[in-house]
Amino acid sequence: MREPWALPIGRRLGRVVLAAVVVLPLAAFTSAERLFAPSSDLWPRWEQHDPASAAVIDFTAWDAFLKVHVQVGDDGVHRLDYGNLAAGQRDTLAQIVADLAAVPISTYGRREQFAYWVNLYNVVTVKLIADHHPVESIRDIDISPGLFASGPWDKDLVTVEGEALTLNDIEHRILRPIWNDPRIHYAVNCASIGCPNLAVDAFTGAGLEEQLEAAARSYINDPRGVTVANGEVTVSKIYDWFFEDFGESVSLLLQHLKRYAEPPLAAQLEDIGTINGTAYDWSLNNTGTAAGG
Repeated sequence: MREPWALPIGRRLGRVVLAAVVVLPLAAFTSAERLFAPSSDLWPRWEQHDPASAAVIDFTAWDAFLKVHVQVGDDGVHRLDYGNLAAGQRDTLAQIVADLAAVPISTYGRREQFAYWVNLYNVVTVKLIADHHPVESIRDIDISPGLFASGPWDKDLVTVEGEALTLNDIEHRILRPIWNDPRIHYAVNCASIGCPNLAVDAFTGAGLEEQLEAAARSYINDPRGVTVANGEVTVSKIYDWFFEDFGESVSLLLQHLKRYAEPPLAAQLEDIGTINGTAYDWSLNNTGTAAGG
């Protein structure tokens, strides 16, 4: 998640950074911006798993934190009051990260691993914001290595099974290439208004399918995901950055959106055959932050 013109050699890009709220025609994305979006790039070391394992990871501490601190706004946006997290609550976040980092994740089955990596990504992100608050956007946390680097996505933030990991590693080198599931983008949260909501429940292996389906449906039926006005469709820039994950064609992307669209949106999309623009709001998902602002 850094400016496309600030690509450091040898480091991976995160989601491309533009203005806080960006609206561009799809052609602009397909001709230039997609080139700088992070690709799915397997780190083979994390393919190891035990298909016979029935072991379950304990996510209760993270679940309890979410239920206390995630606030659901009237606009449907989930926010956290990062500035008012007490020292003890920040210590709780640090302990959750430490406990998850100590899990021998390679010994678990695939469903538990999926839930694990999503939860780890999200708790590390929340801790990152809490540790650097006040900031107006996660983009302002310029801790990635490299002379022209920006943002936090290429900074080693957690060590699992002896491997130092960045947020980009978790999303683009583990989750995306191993599971090849576009719903990953509805599960991981980048602490921004434009992002799919940070869930109020921890992901679990047992509840994974239901949780992923609910996350997809929630985002697609929210204006942050899809809007239709005067017959023209604007979608989240997530669908630009990760076009390959949604089928690499506008037709397949529209099929994906229609699959989850509730009746009002489904009616608007029924005869739609193109996408006219994209948008994203990088404002921090902090309490008191208005959606779109």
